[in-house]
Amino acid sequence: MSQATARPGRRTQAERRAATEQRVLDAAVALTAERGVRAVTLATVGEKAGYSRGIVTHHFGSRRALLDALVGRLQDAFRPPAASAGTGLDRLLALVDAYLVHLDAEPAIARAFLVLWVESLAAEPELRPVFADRDKRFRSAIADAVRAGTADGSITADAGAEALALAIVGLLRGVGMQMLHGPVGPDVGEIRQQVRRLLGKGLR
Repeated sequence: MSQATARPGRRTQAERRAATEQRVLDAAVALTAERGVRAVTLATVGEKAGYSRGIVTHHFGSRRALLDALVGRLQDAFRPPAASAGTGLDRLLALVDAYLVHLDAEPAIARAFLVLWVESLAAEPELRPVFADRDKRFRSAIADAVRAGTADGSITADAGAEALALAIVGLLRGVGMQMLHGPVGPDVGEIRQQVRRLLGKGLR
């Protein structure tokens, strides 16, 4: 067997590096969710992940680079799903439903995302442009679905796509922010049902 051929059961250097970075980012997610972004330092993340600060520095270089990678990880988790089949209203409801499902399915990631979003307004202002861009892309996906719905007749013709997108993101973000403080009473399944009913009836 040549040296270029990987031995069965042994990971390549690239795979080991990816696994280490994933473990570090998992630790950063947990720290952010538990204690806020100020707890995310190279030392505390290394300790949480079971590594030294030096390992974290080697892989990410600086706290800012680590935060950038963390934001990217969280944004990937909340990336809008690909446009679904069906009417524009169907696409809109799918986008909204996917967001609410994710809040419930991965609470640590959802909490870390929302904490970082809030703290980008004050504690970590250098992250503000990153979140502003992400929110703009999410609003754009919603607005595109609304425009598709007004074109195919599934959404009332007088629906303002941009204004409606802003309002819907505010609704979704508000639900998530309330969940940061603990159980809100209704479970996410019931919230999803009520939001779908609200939008479905209001936009037809």
